Amino acid sequence: MSEAAEPFRPDAPLEAAKRVRELRDTIRFHAERYYNDPTAPGIPDADYDALVDELVGLESEHPELVAEDSPTAVVGAVPSGLFAPAPHAEPMMSLDKVVSFEELVAWGNRTERLLALSPEESSALAFVCEPKIDGLSISITYREGKLARAATRGDGRVGEDVTANVRTIKDVPQELAVDPSELPQEIEVRGEVYLPLVAFEEMNARQAAAELRLFSNPRNTAAGSLRQRDPEVTASRALSIWAYQLVIVEEEAVGRASTSIARPAHHGESLDILRRWGLPVNPETRLVTGLQAVYDFCTDLQDRRHSLDYEIDGVVVKIDDISLHRRLGATSHAPRWAVAYKFPPEERSTLLEDIMVSIGRTGRATPFAKLRPVSVGGSTVGLASLHNQDQVALKDVRPGDTVIVRKAGDVIPEVVGPVLSARPEGLPPWQFPNRCPACGGELVRLQGESDTYCVNSDCPAQRVQRAAHFASRGAMDIEGLGEQRVSQLIRDGLINDAADYYQLTAEQLESLEGFATISARNLVAAVDASRTRPLPNLLVALGIRHVGGTVAGSLSSGFGGLDRIMEAGEEELAAIEGVGPTIAASVASFFAHEANRSFVERLRQGGVSFGTQVFSDLPQLLAGKSVVVTGTLDGWSRDEAEEAITARGGKSPGTVSARTTAVVVGASPGASKLTKAQQLGVPTLDEEGFRALLDTGELP
Repeated sequence: MSEAAEPFRPDAPLEAAKRVRELRDTIRFHAERYYNDPTAPGIPDADYDALVDELVGLESEHPELVAEDSPTAVVGAVPSGLFAPAPHAEPMMSLDKVVSFEELVAWGNRTERLLALSPEESSALAFVCEPKIDGLSISITYREGKLARAATRGDGRVGEDVTANVRTIKDVPQELAVDPSELPQEIEVRGEVYLPLVAFEEMNARQAAAELRLFSNPRNTAAGSLRQRDPEVTASRALSIWAYQLVIVEEEAVGRASTSIARPAHHGESLDILRRWGLPVNPETRLVTGLQAVYDFCTDLQDRRHSLDYEIDGVVVKIDDISLHRRLGATSHAPRWAVAYKFPPEERSTLLEDIMVSIGRTGRATPFAKLRPVSVGGSTVGLASLHNQDQVALKDVRPGDTVIVRKAGDVIPEVVGPVLSARPEGLPPWQFPNRCPACGGELVRLQGESDTYCVNSDCPAQRVQRAAHFASRGAMDIEGLGEQRVSQLIRDGLINDAADYYQLTAEQLESLEGFATISARNLVAAVDASRTRPLPNLLVALGIRHVGGTVAGSLSSGFGGLDRIMEAGEEELAAIEGVGPTIAASVASFFAHEANRSFVERLRQGGVSFGTQVFSDLPQLLAGKSVVVTGTLDGWSRDEAEEAITARGGKSPGTVSARTTAVVVGASPGASKLTKAQQLGVPTLDEEGFRALLDTGELP
């Protein structure tokens, strides 16, 4: 039935009927792109789900508008025709979703009513919880134990034959590790093809080096890689797979008499069978009892999602008892015995209102996106990073575009790319400015670098950023001197740079807008307290290129005082462990400039301590050890955790190497650090293990 022929009754509200038509057209368009053109970034899943939810609501409110071919009643999309059709032995259905404990309980209550379970039976009901992989669904048919065919989901009943491409995936066995006589003649293994995050990052690094458009996200890249005409292209993409379901084809359907081979009675048992046969089953999968345990698993995995080397967007919850699957059955598009618990979206689409450029303390000009505010990753985002001129060009985002915005955990929001299907016709590409937006000076791109700089050292934006950095945490840590307050002090003529902080008086501050007697005295007291900050803090505050907390600690330990560092040559600086020639050249160059030396002398006159580094009274239990911290810890901030390590004689670099003693892993850790640790066999510690290491100096 065509859209125009849908049986809208005259008594249906015209506005609702019009909106239903619009939603169906939009959903079909994006579904077709999602399944049949996955290399092009479409709208994020959360936006697609919102369209479907709105359509479901309208169809529930106006039953007369329901149509058999509505997207709410079908699965996937019609195969594109690029590959031969491949019917599935059993339909590959979609899943209903829940987003809260209340909705999870409501789903559980519905299944219990359909099964007529007693309260005791309900409380004892077992569920299998599996990570919901953000990849591409696949069905692999094995005949007499040998891989015979692989097919995409398609419309749920007929997919596309991608056998040649799936054969190139190393994790997919060509032959099952079992005697064929112990197998049914034909089985289907359902799974999710995905692209590991490390592989995705490596692919985009190659794209960037070749000045080619970046891949939008791992899911689209995996799907596009699987649907290549040339299997050699697929083989080069490092795809992987997680198997999640075993389908035993009815013997009659394949022309063979029924066998006495026992079928698994529980879903968890079927996953164990797949493991024994040599198929990869996700190790995060858990068998739990009761919905509270299901919810606990979901929230725990949500907290740990960024520690995995693949993307997930939720948890698939399945009743373990397969006999109950048959009793519950399915709706037209989803089984009643399973549900998807969806995590809060980390990607949403919104309007890119403008691309602007900020100037940092070193003069670096950084483009950023001004967005129509959108809720993503648990917060409202109105600004997002665009990194540099090359990234804007590679992503080809333009003011007026609908763009995909990503915010994962504590990571700064970034623009992933444009939704090209929504781009207004004739929208011009964005051009990087050639003049500084703050001072009007020339913007210069240095040879061999990806960054562009304002070369006017007296640029007001640079002055504000340098002074704000000096007062920031990890530097001199002067409470009350954020960027806006620093900008006010410069604008009103009270300071020219950070050395002037040490000449401020409460009387001067009281005359400014926003200050009262108490707040003025508090700021002067905070400035005074910073005079005795440890030498590493002062080195960080100076803003020397390549000198962060770890390098500052090494320089402090090696030289003891700022005067010695200022007079040291490059060779002497480079001899300090953890410094090296590049950092040494940067430090020597900084102190060779008369303006910088003059600034340092003004700090001395202001009473800032240049003395030796703070020596810890703590036992040096971690001397000679290197401990990397990644993720968010409950008991320490990142700076506090690193200080706890260095106070005990250890080092806390920002990267993992073969010399790393251990990696402390908190919530939302960096995937690259965790993967590197696993590859090198470096031990990982949780917070309890970290405490034990600090107390004993030994790995627990």
